[in-house]
Amino acid sequence: MKIVQRFLVASMSVLLLTLAGCAVAPPVQRKGLVTLNGQPMTLLGNTVHVGEKAPVFKAVANNMTVFHFQPGHGKVWILSSVPSLDTPVCSLETRHFNLVASTLGKNVGIITISMDLPFAQKRWCGDKGIQHIMTVSDYRFHSFAKAYGVLMKQNGLLARQVVVVGKNGKIIYIQLVPNIAHPPHYAPVLAAARQAAAAP
Repeated sequence: MKIVQRFLVASMSVLLLTLAGCAVAPPVQRKGLVTLNGQPMTLLGNTVHVGEKAPVFKAVANNMTVFHFQPGHGKVWILSSVPSLDTPVCSLETRHFNLVASTLGKNVGIITISMDLPFAQKRWCGDKGIQHIMTVSDYRFHSFAKAYGVLMKQNGLLARQVVVVGKNGKIIYIQLVPNIAHPPHYAPVLAAARQAAAAP
């Protein structure tokens, strides 16, 4: 009987140690990088850097299918995260990228990511005539938010950031907009995308 008890105690100890080792680490918190309405926001998630392989992520497309982002494969990507398409600055930014998309060539794709529900994104795209870029929702998985470090702790929305990914799948440009109420500087984003697209 004692042997059985000792075995059970040992097994439970191993199980507890295993579970402790599998505990999910709290997300990285970064403060003081962005503000919203004058208030500093805390960003959750990993920091991405120029020269690194762009993280993969999954989101929900407007038709409710799961979208998987796989960088590389000879295509340049502009990833634009915004708090909500139903706000003036985000609407302006996304419509601007849609307008210039056709000037960048077929080897450049643009994806706008937000926490808006897919239904809301689809409605917004229809209302604004968005045809040249893709909008996807991070509401279900928070995959993009965590991988690219743009989840605002205070409100659960995405910070305004633009990332350009080269043909080889590596990040070549990052612009985290300090004031969420302001649009990004478009010129360096488009210059980086065009340069990457023209590269062999």
